[in-house]
Parts: sequence; structure tokens; C-alpha cells
Amino acid sequence: MSWLRMDDVRERARRYLPRFVADYVDGGAEDERCLDHNARDLAALRLVPNCLRDTSAIDTSVEVFGRTWKRPLGVAPVGFNGLVRPNGDVLLARAAASQGLPFVLSTASNARLEAVRAAAPEAAQWMQLYVMSDRAIAEQIVRRAAAVGFEALVLTVDVPVSGLRERDVRNGFKLPFRPGPRTLWDLASHPRWSLGMARHGAPGFVNLSERTGGAASAQVQAALLARAMDRTLVWDSLAWLRRLWQGPLLIKGVLHKDDAARAAREGVDGLIVSNHGGRQLDAAPSTISVLPGIVQAVDGRLPVFVDSGFRRGSDVVKALSLGARGVFVGRPAVWGLAADGEAGAARSLDLIGTEFERTLTLMGAASPRELGLANLSLPWAPPPWQAGA
Repeated sequence: MSWLRMDDVRERARRYLPRFVADYVDGGAEDERCLDHNARDLAALRLVPNCLRDTSAIDTSVEVFGRTWKRPLGVAPVGFNGLVRPNGDVLLARAAASQGLPFVLSTASNARLEAVRAAAPEAAQWMQLYVMSDRAIAEQIVRRAAAVGFEALVLTVDVPVSGLRERDVRNGFKLPFRPGPRTLWDLASHPRWSLGMARHGAPGFVNLSERTGGAASAQVQAALLARAMDRTLVWDSLAWLRRLWQGPLLIKGVLHKDDAARAAREGVDGLIVSNHGGRQLDAAPSTISVLPGIVQAVDGRLPVFVDSGFRRGSDVVKALSLGARGVFVGRPAVWGLAADGEAGAARSLDLIGTEFERTLTLMGAASPRELGLANLSLPWAPPPWQAGA
């Protein structure tokens, strides 16, 4: 079956996965309005191309922290990839590396961070960090990530408490997982997935323990799945992280321009504008709608990245036209992983990347650096950043 668009990848993924896993990947918080707004606000933006430009040679690369990415695209941190495919984190890291793209490993990963780094040792890899109530867990993760050469640390700040993900509640998806009759039928209806899990065993959050083979308590693993984080984490806590981590430090989950300006003053090295893929605060704005204000607030002092809701190469062009350095995608990569393992994840990333290159050419731009606000329009009114111009 050929994949013409991301909907094709998602459809194949949902056929492979049991419903409770597919819903875990796809679902948002509460009424899933934020999930919808991410897509609708991206769709509302129009691209305005330039003509009679030389696009005979296209350069899609961007430089980030001294690294060259093949395209301004990366794989966002996603937890529980081992539930999608055995060894899913390693497969995603390899897929990203094969495309010349960065990979961000989640604290809620199911493969040891040392194994993920070793799977693609020459590739750009970042480590995402959740800070739980026991900060010793975060400290050992940061030490290990630095020791094996993860290049940047991504502190996620939008989870003081988990969003209410109603699909997961209805499916009884929590730890410890106790499947009911409906879930048992679901598992029997997806034998390929079920047999794979039976052969490899249920995935666990293996990075919560510093020792190989060490097991975190069931309570700690359940707390991570429920995103029960340290609610005393504040701006002053960045000094604690700086003592542990010497490389680039990014904050993920920024939506307010005042927070962006504060991050720049605090010496943060980068921001990821994110609403957690619509999985946290359901009333939050789409990331594309707040991106211009955040770019303006940091005023070029640090690179700004964005995630949540990006499905097309044209979406990436829109974000770059608003000033983003790059775009991270989560669900598209995981759908590809579910559909066809490492090869499927690579194809999914290449699908977006190829669309990006085609859109860039149609825009009359030979590189991402030629995109700007003049290449955007809204159908019903001038964008707020152009009002009065």
C-alpha cells in the first residue's frame, strides 16, 4: 500500500494497534479542542509564493547548535514507544538518523538511553527531561545523558499535572494495567501486535533507574505515566539544572510571550513552543497562533522551535515563515513506527520532508532562510503582526 499522505500512515497504524494503544497515541485532553485548533489554525494560514526566483538548486538544511540538519524537522519526545513496537525508541532514533534529522528521547522511554545513543552514535540526539518529585531520578538521567553524548537537554514545563485524557480513562489505560473483557477482545483482534508484545514482554520506564536491569517501583512508574511531576519546579530551578548539564538547555511547553522573554533573560539556549500535542490544557491556544509573539519576544536571542499538530510539509513552511528554526513531529513518526517499524517511521519522516522541499520550491525559495512573514496571509483579515503595516 502506498502512502500518499499522513492520513494513510495513521490508518495503517490504527489497523495494527489495539484500540487502547491507538487512542493513547492519537488522543488529546478533555474535549480535544486544542487538538482540533492545532490543525485548524495551521490550515487557516495561506502561503503567498514569490515568482521568477532561481530554485534550480534547493538547500533544505538548517544549522542548530553547530549541527547541520538535512531539513528543519525533527522527532519530538514521545513516551511509551515500546508499547507501539518492541524497542520502539531505538527504531525511531535510527529512522531519524537515516533521514539526517534529530531525535529527542523522552524520559518516559522504554529503552535505556545508552542503547538509544549507541543505535545512532553519529546522529543528533537530545534528551527530554521530566522532573518528578524525587529529583534524584532527574539527576541520574541528566548525568547519564551527558556521559553518552546527548547534545542538548529539553526540559518539559507544561506538566505540573497531567491533562485529563478521556480516551485513556475510558480504555482503563493506567499502571498497573488490568485489561477487562473489551480490552482482551481488542488484543485478540490484533494478533500481530499482541504476539510481538508477548515475545518481548511489557515495556517499562527503564530510565528511571540508574542501574541496568534496575526496576523503579510500580508507584514511580505509574506516576510517570500519569505525569505526576515536581510542582515546586520554578525559574530559579534552572540553576540546579545548569550545575548538572553543560550543553544547550531548551525549555519545551512555552506558550506565553512573557515566559519566552523570561527564558531569554535566564540564559536558556532554545525554546520549543508546544501545547503537548493537545494533551495537557484543552483550552490552550494552538502553537502556530502564539509562535509569532514568542519569536518577537525573544528577538533573535535564541532559536525557537515548535511542535503540536504538524502533518504536512506546507505546515513546516508556515512555521518557518513565522520565524521558527525548525519543527518537531511526534504522532507522524509514531504512526510510521506502528505501520512498518523503523522503515515506516523513516518513510513517514521522508513524506513530510519531501512535501517540505516541494512546497519550498513552489514558494520560490531556494532555502528556508528565504522565507518570511511576507509569505503568509490569512483569508479573512490581516494577521495581527501585519496589522497597521
